[in-house]
Amino acid sequence: MRRPEQTASRIDHDPNWWRNEVVYQVYIRSFADADGDGVGDLDGIRSRLGYLELLGVGALWITPFYRSPMADHGYDVADPRDVDPLFGDLEAFDRLVAEAHALGIRVIIDVVPNHTSTQHEWFRAAIMGGPGSPARERYLFRDGRGPDGSLPPNNWPSIFGGPAWTRVPDGQWYLHLFAPEQADLNWTNPEVWADFDRTLRFWLDRAVDGFRIDVAHGMAKPAGLPDFDFGEPPPPGSLPDADPRFDHDAVHDVHRMVRKVLDEYPGRIACGETWVKDNESFAKYVRPDELHQAFNFRLAAAPFDAASVQEAIEHSLRAVASVGAPPTWALSNHDVPRQVTRYGGHAVGERRARAMALVELALPGAVFLYNGEELGLPEAILPPEARQDPMWTRSGHTVSRDGCRVPVPWQGDAPPYGFSPAGTAITWLPMPPGWARYTVEAQLEDPRSMLSLYRSALELRRTHPAFGGTELEWYGAPAGCFAFRRKGAGLICALNTSGDPVPLPPGELLLASCPLEDGALPTDGAAWLVAGG
Repeated sequence: MRRPEQTASRIDHDPNWWRNEVVYQVYIRSFADADGDGVGDLDGIRSRLGYLELLGVGALWITPFYRSPMADHGYDVADPRDVDPLFGDLEAFDRLVAEAHALGIRVIIDVVPNHTSTQHEWFRAAIMGGPGSPARERYLFRDGRGPDGSLPPNNWPSIFGGPAWTRVPDGQWYLHLFAPEQADLNWTNPEVWADFDRTLRFWLDRAVDGFRIDVAHGMAKPAGLPDFDFGEPPPPGSLPDADPRFDHDAVHDVHRMVRKVLDEYPGRIACGETWVKDNESFAKYVRPDELHQAFNFRLAAAPFDAASVQEAIEHSLRAVASVGAPPTWALSNHDVPRQVTRYGGHAVGERRARAMALVELALPGAVFLYNGEELGLPEAILPPEARQDPMWTRSGHTVSRDGCRVPVPWQGDAPPYGFSPAGTAITWLPMPPGWARYTVEAQLEDPRSMLSLYRSALELRRTHPAFGGTELEWYGAPAGCFAFRRKGAGLICALNTSGDPVPLPPGELLLASCPLEDGALPTDGAAWLVAGG
């Protein structure tokens, strides 16, 4: 078999490709199932590459497909240098990369450096080795508090709910900021550094184009692991405004190591998942010797209100300006409720999601789309017994991310809507019976569909000269509205979140999220124009 680097490729050699790329996130379990087990896989992704080319994206980000007991659906990694049989094998991965490159689509993969599965060979060795053994030094084992050590070493809660410590049979406790099956690594141990270096090179040598780094703000822990006053405990799945367990200076040493490795492979990049609140802290992650990009979640967190959206955009631009890095934009991902539902649901939510798609795609920088958002999928309502997110159990059945992870509908009138081969009765999460109108098949030739809007917007973004420039200038606008222009290029984007239609700025109309009303932009609408002169 030919390795990816020997296969005809349409990938250009622009080292700055990532600065303005549109990246499509595939939640691997939910994109396409090739083998009929009801779970998405690598061959399923490969079978739908033509769709991604048609959509017009330039890169693909795949969530973890490594060997895992799937306690957190792949983010509990047991072997970071092999493919879990649920998803295929290394040969299937190589075929996927080769065919994606042949279509001009780059491939980014998730890496998970903060923790491993408790089924990882290192953790099994740590349990066998006992207190004080070298194997335990790769993780964060501690003696408990109290006369008999029966209390956790500190008061830290887990992000998923419950305590962040689990006791093992010999009496010690290990730290897990997420699920108990995800043991935090000790990043003061040189073996941890060396193993991560090996993992990066393993996949770079298989021709991946970059990495999305999970919990990129989390590897460095505060010295001594002290108690903290967390105030009112945050809901499971959320972080307080300033979580003292994260964003410590030593984490930047890890990212400098990552950058040094990547610099040996021209054109490869890293993007960090960085949940930090202030602009100064955020900027540190994208300094020239650290990550190329970092996710800024302000836009996804903003309500559908022009003032809030404008503030999120301005904050995000300021966060990277001081270090000369490009911004990144996302409205959703596998951890966030889908925007149609967030913006009000049903017809209102769909109109607003269409408008925000144009706002996001008008901005300078990279854009990350989440599989299914281009179809206008809402948050799926699932029965309690069908939910599989570990956060659902740990939060006492109050928080679940399953609703945004339901498989993508491709064709047909009933589940599984072409997600799995004909005859597959059960998908890993149940697909709603009323989703026929959301399928790719139903939307592809409908010029009014959400999919057609995304395709048109992506083509214009890719080909129209108005999408140049890296700075914005804001127009005066009525209350509940805004308009900005890409300086030096001419693109204008207008958004109306007020209760009445508003006049458009002067210019030639390129695209609108909804029909105009006597030339005015309706409520919950957005439009692109090109300024004259």
